[in-house]
Amino acid sequence: MFQRGKKVFSPNITLLYFPSNALSMGVAVSKKHGKAVKRNRIKRLLRAVFSDNCQLLDKQYSIILIPKVAEEYSYKTFEKSIKICFKKVKECKN
Repeated sequence: MFQRGKKVFSPNITLLYFPSNALSMGVAVSKKHGKAVKRNRIKRLLRAVFSDNCQLLDKQYSIILIPKVAEEYSYKTFEKSIKICFKKVKECKN
């Protein structure tokens, strides 16, 4: 399915998206990010940021968020990155 999808990049996130009938989101966090506690925190932050900003998308997509490895992860940095990605998604005409 996602072979036909598209990618957009920001400083902290890679976002894969594909047009869909309903808005859905998945998170892929590898073991490079650290132990389970740290990976789960990253997933919680990304889910919170996505739910708070999903109204910025004008269409329905299936989305996979892939964070990039960093020293520190915070709500603000993910929020800034996801807004950049959503802006790029809206600029790309499907």
